[in-house]
Amino acid sequence: MATAFFYLFSTVLIASAFAVIVARNPVHSVLFLILAFVNGAGLFLLAGAEFLAMILIVVYVGAVAVLFLFVVMMLDVDFAELKQGFAKYLPVGLGVGAVVLAELGFVAIGWQTAPSAHGAAAAPITAGLSNTAALGQVLYTKYFLFFQASALVLLTAMIGAIVLTLHHRPSVKRQNIAEQNARTRENVIEIKKVPSRAGI
Repeated sequence: MATAFFYLFSTVLIASAFAVIVARNPVHSVLFLILAFVNGAGLFLLAGAEFLAMILIVVYVGAVAVLFLFVVMMLDVDFAELKQGFAKYLPVGLGVGAVVLAELGFVAIGWQTAPSAHGAAAAPITAGLSNTAALGQVLYTKYFLFFQASALVLLTAMIGAIVLTLHHRPSVKRQNIAEQNARTRENVIEIKKVPSRAGI
């Protein structure tokens, strides 16, 4: 049964990855990409790496692919204009593709699997723990400082990206919470006594 599911997931994954490249509509390409991610998650589950499978679904499908789908659907991108320089860069692209294909062929020819690799991949690090629990135990004990340092680096990068892209324009009205909370009734309301039938 595991072998049948492996060939099923692999076939759909390769077909959907090829459809991502050849699809003319970018929205269809993103949908095929989501299908490829789902089948890749199925292969991770067969290999005993359920944490990587859930990360592939939550992060890539739930965030990256859906975000890209909304960007493609909401932005009016002229893809015909983007494809005008295709013939100009076609020889360079074919050369790079040939080099990458040769490297993949070299790896595929010289690739060997250790006899105990399948059992080691399916078995958790610690007996009695799942793959996710064992990974969490290692991250939050042995590699706790490195894990927190990487989180600080990502936080710094996020703050830096926000600061670099945030531009204050004087012509745009912005909300000032401190000024709104400091307002009093005397500053915002003026009560006038209007005589009867005299108008304003």
